Amino acid sequence: MKVLSYLLVFLFLASCSKKEKHPYSFYYWKTNLKFNNIEKEVLAKANAPYLYTRFFDVDKVNGKFEPVAVITQDKSFKTEKEIVPTVFITNRSFINIQKEEIPFLAKKINDLIKKKTADYNLKVNQEIQIDCDWTAGTKNDYFEFLKQLKKISQKEINCTLRLHQVKDKNVMGIPPVEKVYLMCYSTSSPLENSDKNSILDLNIMKSYLSKLEEYPVKKIEVALPIYSWGIITNHLGKHKLINALSAKDLDNPNFKKISDTEIEILKDGFYFGNFLNKGFKIKVEEISQEQLNSVIEFLDKKISSYNIIYYQLDSKFVEGRKF
Repeated sequence: MKVLSYLLVFLFLASCSKKEKHPYSFYYWKTNLKFNNIEKEVLAKANAPYLYTRFFDVDKVNGKFEPVAVITQDKSFKTEKEIVPTVFITNRSFINIQKEEIPFLAKKINDLIKKKTADYNLKVNQEIQIDCDWTAGTKNDYFEFLKQLKKISQKEINCTLRLHQVKDKNVMGIPPVEKVYLMCYSTSSPLENSDKNSILDLNIMKSYLSKLEEYPVKKIEVALPIYSWGIITNHLGKHKLINALSAKDLDNPNFKKISDTEIEILKDGFYFGNFLNKGFKIKVEEISQEQLNSVIEFLDKKISSYNIIYYQLDSKFVEGRKF
């Protein structure tokens, strides 16, 4: 009986020490709503009931607000998940915005969300997410826009939160929402000459979020990166991004391996849809599961009971991953 008792105690302690997995889902950030079989399967296994779907972007062109890259839908886009309409707005849309333009912009955005929802018979929830890299100079107008959108839409309005907006909260202000989506990526610019991973550097992230537990909003959800890209560097040291490259794409007899993540081109030619010259270099940046685990371990000490939204749902990024 003693052995059995010890065994039960051990199992109990083990179960308590094992961290509870966070519910997770995905961002969907393509203009044409279209699933392949891999994406359908991965999404179906996600244990959070939502799919955060970008509907369109908003920019200011020649002084006028314009929707950009508005979604279209393919018949393959079917899911039991509730769609959370997500809209990206450029920060410059709020620079020198007039007071009367703020409710106008909120109404136009809400109208277009409603139109696309009806056009494609989408099952949306009672939330709209706004993505904007606001600054100290635009915060007041942006925050007023969020209030106006809530009033006009009669929905829960939430927004994304970037790392620098956490670190510099006294300057950047606190958005008037009950829930934010913390974007734990883009820790530096990929166009800088740096040996750091610009998608996610854990030390940089930790420095920005050292006082995350003090951020005064009711709820924080977490967006984590699973995307990758290649950074091309030419003879003049100028850079260009190629989306969705991974280390396995660097296996080519016309490439000289510099490291596990970097090559030099040995022969002029078309590579990844671009004509690249001999001597150009390509560096791949991607995120491992170990890196994601380290981020989650850090965040678990700062906030509790959060959902994870992976950016983004694309077979190039989700195939072979264990969520």
